[in-house]
Order: sequence, then C-alpha cells, then structure tokens
Amino acid sequence: MQKLDIDKDQLRETIDRVVDYTLKMDLTWDWPCGVAYYGVSRAYEATGNESYLERMINWVDEYVEEGLPSEWTVNTCAMGHMLITLYQYTKDPKYLDLIMSKIDYLEHRALRFGDRVLQHTVSANNDFPEQCWADTLFMAAYFMLRVGIMQNERRLIDDALNQFVWHIHYLQDEHTALWYHGYNNITKDHMSGIFWARGNAWAAYTMTRTAKILPEAYLYPPIMDIWGSSRDQLAALKTLQREDGLWGTVLDHPEAYGEVSASAGIAAAMVTNASPLHGKYVRKALNGILENIAPNGRVLNVSGGTAVMRDVQGYLNIDRKWAQGWGQGLVLAFLAAVLEAVDQKQA
Repeated sequence: MQKLDIDKDQLRETIDRVVDYTLKMDLTWDWPCGVAYYGVSRAYEATGNESYLERMINWVDEYVEEGLPSEWTVNTCAMGHMLITLYQYTKDPKYLDLIMSKIDYLEHRALRFGDRVLQHTVSANNDFPEQCWADTLFMAAYFMLRVGIMQNERRLIDDALNQFVWHIHYLQDEHTALWYHGYNNITKDHMSGIFWARGNAWAAYTMTRTAKILPEAYLYPPIMDIWGSSRDQLAALKTLQREDGLWGTVLDHPEAYGEVSASAGIAAAMVTNASPLHGKYVRKALNGILENIAPNGRVLNVSGGTAVMRDVQGYLNIDRKWAQGWGQGLVLAFLAAVLEAVDQKQA
C-alpha cells in the first residue's frame, strides 16, 4: 500500500471525533443514516472500539421499539449495512431478520426494469420510472453482495453482480470512463448528462469493495467487467483531483467547488484498490479532507441531497452548509481504510 505520512494516534482521535458527532445526529431510518452508520461500522472494524457498536445497538433497539417504516425502499436498504455488522458481532437473530426482510423486498417487491435492473426509489411511490442511478450500487447492490457472502447465497451474489454490470453499462461513459449520475430507460438517455462527483464515488467505492471482499472473485465472470470499469474510472479520476486534494462536485467543470463526501468516497476507493500509482493522490486527499473536519467532528462542505439535476448550475447550487449523514459516513469509510492500510504496512 502507499506510504502515508500520518500519526496513527492522531488518526484514531480524528475518527473518534467524527464517530461521536455522527452518533449524536438525529438521523432517521433512511439512507443518510445508512451511510453514516456504515461509516461508523467501518470505524469499528478499523479501530476495534466496541463502544461504537454499543452505541449503535442502543440506537437500533430503541428505534425498533418505537417502530420502523412500514415498507422498505431501495434507499432504506442502506440501513442493512450497519445491521450486518451488528449481527456479525452479536449473532442476535433480530438483526438478521431485519436484514433478510430488506433482501426479501429487493428480490420480490422492489421496482425493476430491463434485465432486472433495480429502479432507484426513495419512497413508496414510483419516483423515477425506469431510472437507474449510481447511488443504488451502495444502497442495494453492495448490500446484497455482503449478505450473499455472509449467508453463502449464490443467488444474492449473482443478483448483486448483475446490478453492477448493468449500472456500468448504463452509466459509465466509455470515452472518459467517468460515470453519469443517472440513466432513463424510457427516453434512453442520461438526462442532463452530468459527471457528478458523488455518483462517481458511489460507483468507485462499491466496485473496489466488491473486488476486495468477494471470495474467489475471479470465478465470477462479471467481476472482470467490474475490475475493468474500476481501473479505468480511477485512472480518469486521478487526473481531475484539485490542488487542495478534493474533487469538484461536477468533475469536469473547472469552477465547481470541492465536495468532501465525494472526495472521501473516491479516495477510499483508491486506498482499497491499493495501486502504487495512487499514493500521491491519496495523500493529497487525506490532507484536504482532514482540513474539512471541524474540531467537534462535523464534516464540512458536503452537498445536500441531490437528484439528477437539469444542468450544471443545478448541481452547483445545492446547499453545503449543514452536516449530512453521507458526508460523515464516507469520511469515516476513508479514514478507516487509511488506518487499515497503515496497520497492514507496519505489520
């Protein structure tokens, strides 16, 4: 792995501050919390700090007692990532039951189109008919893959890999290797055709994690497509990094502001990919991201929830004033990956 000039104790202290702020946020059972608590789960895996898990257990148990949503969506399945960690830690069947209820929804009730591609949904309504968004790879496909590996269920692994293959087909531009935010299967276009940074982060991060965690990945033909897509995307992304270590919220727009959640997801993908060619980009990203963490652990300069906007200006006008669960979570995923990489290098 790349040589990273970082004080491990300082990094652990930073992770602890970000986790503490994250767990104090009033997040609900939806995708912002799913990404945030995924980050906390990765922080636990990297640090071994069991207090992180204990606080999540207390939160989940209280939430379940108060009442969960009556129906899942593709995006609420992101909560399943944290449940996997809790189940692996406690072996409590109530967490597995929740995980499998989300899997049942994805397999039997979630809207799909074409070759069983998951439609992006954020509510019980048909919000975006026959649209696939890069976001779905984190919220559902990567979740299905993790459950498939945990339960040794080949059908779930195959379904998850199918989602990656078709999202690559619909969303990745073969000429630039960058990802569009969304695809409309009815109009057969990418709508505004914007290379949105966080969409690229969802793709880059989940593809590199898929390649890392899938046992004997080379025995699954779709993985070759994922490897090729990921390699070319990261090669393109490194050329678009700004001097401050961040990536612009619209990747190829020179006046776009540096967006921290996307930058963390992209940099985390580079750490996970572990290419020696990415070391200097990871170091720049680490410096830029650390500068955007407030003393109380709040991650700064994270854009708000973003639909497929009509034009570049629509993306540039999204507010970035407030703390966001996905910003906290993706930064934790990055810092956890860096800590693991340093530990492995020193082992």
